Amino acid sequence: MRQFLMSMTFAFGLTGLAAPSLAATQYPLTITNCGQQVTFEKAPAKIVSIGQGMSEVLLSLGLADKITGTAVWVGPVLPQYAEANSRIKRLADNDPSFESVVGAEPDLVAAEFEWHVGAQGSVGKREQFSGLGINTYVAPADCVAKINTDGGDGVRKELFTMDLIYQEIAELSEIFDIKDRGDALIADLKKREADAVASISGASAKNLPVVFWFSSKEMNGDAFIAGKNSAPAYILKTLGAANVVTTEEEWPLVGWETIVQANPAVIVIATMDRRRYAADDPKVKLDFLENDPVTRELDAVKNKRFVMMDAQSMNPTIRTIDGIEILAKGIKSSGLSQ
Repeated sequence: MRQFLMSMTFAFGLTGLAAPSLAATQYPLTITNCGQQVTFEKAPAKIVSIGQGMSEVLLSLGLADKITGTAVWVGPVLPQYAEANSRIKRLADNDPSFESVVGAEPDLVAAEFEWHVGAQGSVGKREQFSGLGINTYVAPADCVAKINTDGGDGVRKELFTMDLIYQEIAELSEIFDIKDRGDALIADLKKREADAVASISGASAKNLPVVFWFSSKEMNGDAFIAGKNSAPAYILKTLGAANVVTTEEEWPLVGWETIVQANPAVIVIATMDRRRYAADDPKVKLDFLENDPVTRELDAVKNKRFVMMDAQSMNPTIRTIDGIEILAKGIKSSGLSQ
């Protein structure tokens, strides 16, 4: 135990933070989550997690044994949690039914997105779960300074920052009375972010125009490109690069003619197992970029400056740090930083 506490103190020293407080959570605990007060009489014993990002936060906090069901996945789990995740019941790859979630008998339903559990929840409204004595928690990153009204990706009024993910980790850690684990996870993520930024400190990477392409409904149609306040926008700001999109929509549909005018130096391409849209397959994306008469004239395409990035790293999750690391490495290998 003494060695553990010493290592924890060292980890926080690296980030300039004080050593974590190991004070136990005092129940009943009431928190305000996405505009609603939620009270926990004790640490939840069973969780249903809706959203891969939420599931990976819970796994990172060592809560695999409490997860009785998961849903909404776009790709493989983080490798270090593959074994633990294989023992958790997958209720659905996409949206689970309300009945399947309730059937897992959770004390807590934790959702990554409000469109799954919220005022117009595709899985269920928070009131439906609370009426059955089931608490709900929605990731702050999907509701703070964000408008979700149409079941889509929504409009983000302020730039996403990792502080919202750290808030999620800290709140879940308090709910489950594991503050030491939450503090250690936050410290590790902050150090990784600082190291990634330091790796491309060269001035030539500053204001580098970059576009993040998630997918497209039709290959010859508009593309879902990261908006100016999205998680990818935070990645770009952190690394000193520039987003070519100026809309507040999370993932607006943008025409390639508009993207050509911005002429990005780097194109970040989302990879995923999902095959809902024509451009979900990264190979299809590359083929389009290199053969379409409009896109093949882009500077990024001519110089083959493509960065392949897991789709989850483009979402506001703990994997946003992975995205910073991946893009930093891509910029460096392209010879665009000193």
